[in-house]
Amino acid sequence: MKAIVVTDEAAGTAGMTLVERPEPEPAINDVVVEVHASGFVPTELTWPSTWTDRLGRDRTPSIPGHELAGVVTALGYGTTGLSVGQRVFGLTDWHRDGTLAEYVAVEARNLAPLPGDVDFTVGASLPISGLTAWQGLFEHGRLQAGQSVLVHGASGAVGTMVTQFAREFGAYVIGTGRAADRQKALDFGAQEFVDLENDALEDAGGVDLVFDVIGGDIQQRSAGLVRAGGTLVSVVGPTEARPADGLAVDFVVESDRAQLGEVVRRVRDGRLRTNIGNVATLDDAVAALNPTERRKGKTIIHVRPSGLGDSDRSCPPRGSASAARPGR
Repeated sequence: MKAIVVTDEAAGTAGMTLVERPEPEPAINDVVVEVHASGFVPTELTWPSTWTDRLGRDRTPSIPGHELAGVVTALGYGTTGLSVGQRVFGLTDWHRDGTLAEYVAVEARNLAPLPGDVDFTVGASLPISGLTAWQGLFEHGRLQAGQSVLVHGASGAVGTMVTQFAREFGAYVIGTGRAADRQKALDFGAQEFVDLENDALEDAGGVDLVFDVIGGDIQQRSAGLVRAGGTLVSVVGPTEARPADGLAVDFVVESDRAQLGEVVRRVRDGRLRTNIGNVATLDDAVAALNPTERRKGKTIIHVRPSGLGDSDRSCPPRGSASAARPGR
């Protein structure tokens, strides 16, 4: 099968190459999926799990990409809950070969059914962004109706999902980003916007929840905005700042079939728009994943030629991507 591999951590995305690899065999409780579309998060080439297995051993050449939409072609011993020929989407294991390939072996529990009226392109854009937003807001941030949320990177793949979920559940959303991101953040539902290059972050006032995808100085300053009893949720590593009278939570996104179902259900009924930018074929993936300008939206790789007919009915092709980082 064709696959993108990486061998040199220092080279980053520039070290990607398209090669021929053996098709994977399903282990116990696995399925093999014929990949139709794959998502990719640029930061995954900095995750330890891209380069080593759980025992710290080198596992290169490794296949990156951990989001997929496709069709089940084989079941491993003991696998239940999915069937051959079923459309699925979800996340692959961080320490195993990923989805920038024609086939991938993945634990069945990490996948959810993909309804027939949702394009593979859309399906592949949902898992990391959707689950990161859902878990950050509701599991770790314990968001309640009527609360206020400060969403950093509000025009990005994760930020636009956070904004939409928060608005749906009755929160007031203040987005942040660059000046050029203002209109997009507002279009996705932010009620206010703070330009981090030109506005004073502190002018946002007190909030109940901060969703941080930036870290550093912005995280430090954001912690001071959290009201008593509030929470700072971060996806960029151990938190360096803690609210004076609140919680700081650092988390790694996890696959969850029920939550994937909640996300895709909202896409189907129009409550949730995705944030897809560039779409390229597997043959063109290396160039597409090494852009010469700032990424505007999530990059999706069409692995199957049939995927080229897929249209993204649910979103405008704009924005930038951020996501939680696994592999600790």
